[in-house]
Amino acid sequence: MPFVNYGGPCASDADASDALIQSARRQAKELKVDYLELRCAAALDTDMPVSTRKISMTIELAADPDTLWNGFTSKHRKNVKRAYKNNLAVETGGIELLPTFYSVMEESWRNLGTPLYARDYFERVLKTFPHNTSVFVCRRADEPVAVALTGHFNGIVEGLWAGGSAAARQLDANYVLYWEMISDACRRGYRSFHLGRSTSESGGEEFKRKWNAQATQLYWYFHRPDGGPMPALNVDNPKYRLAINAWRRLPMWMTRLIGPPIARAIP
Repeated sequence: MPFVNYGGPCASDADASDALIQSARRQAKELKVDYLELRCAAALDTDMPVSTRKISMTIELAADPDTLWNGFTSKHRKNVKRAYKNNLAVETGGIELLPTFYSVMEESWRNLGTPLYARDYFERVLKTFPHNTSVFVCRRADEPVAVALTGHFNGIVEGLWAGGSAAARQLDANYVLYWEMISDACRRGYRSFHLGRSTSESGGEEFKRKWNAQATQLYWYFHRPDGGPMPALNVDNPKYRLAINAWRRLPMWMTRLIGPPIARAIP
């Protein structure tokens, strides 16, 4: 499963959890993989090394969006109102917005230095779950500047993918985009909005806290069948930093061509 935030052993007691972990370790050795990773929402009783760099950010919703709005700081409300004055508006839909969504995502993720999945991957998600997904497009006049794709199930909205054009930051488009998504979730009667994972003490966490999102620690465990240290699978690794900087400089036609095969191999 690509880019998942949390999961881990699905067990009713510690013994069953341990049995699953040991089975996963054996399969990792049999398959001769470089490493096994368990992304968990709670700590495990295991000797596997763990990374606690990531946290999960969730907003508890209310039936009336104004209830959440009144709970924001005055500074945050002012920032949202100021962003709306940049002639921004948000359209909500489904697969009919896929071309616009993907076009903005291509630019956004290239600028971030991250390969993107092929367009038909998102198309399959939207076609398979038409009643459990929504696409949001934030526009300045007719120009799309920020986009997001969410999933919703069992009272929870999950922020799946998002991106913005080069103009989005100057326009503070994310303030408008996120408020419209949060308001939509409230009006639809959802209980919570999971904004996805963030690196602890990062700019992403800071932005999400402005919406009164609460942080939950994530525990990512690693096991290397052949021994060795825990892999440095983060942007602080000089190897990945070099690749990220190089990707940002590639022309869009090239990232469009070689990006999807690479994205499929990224954990």
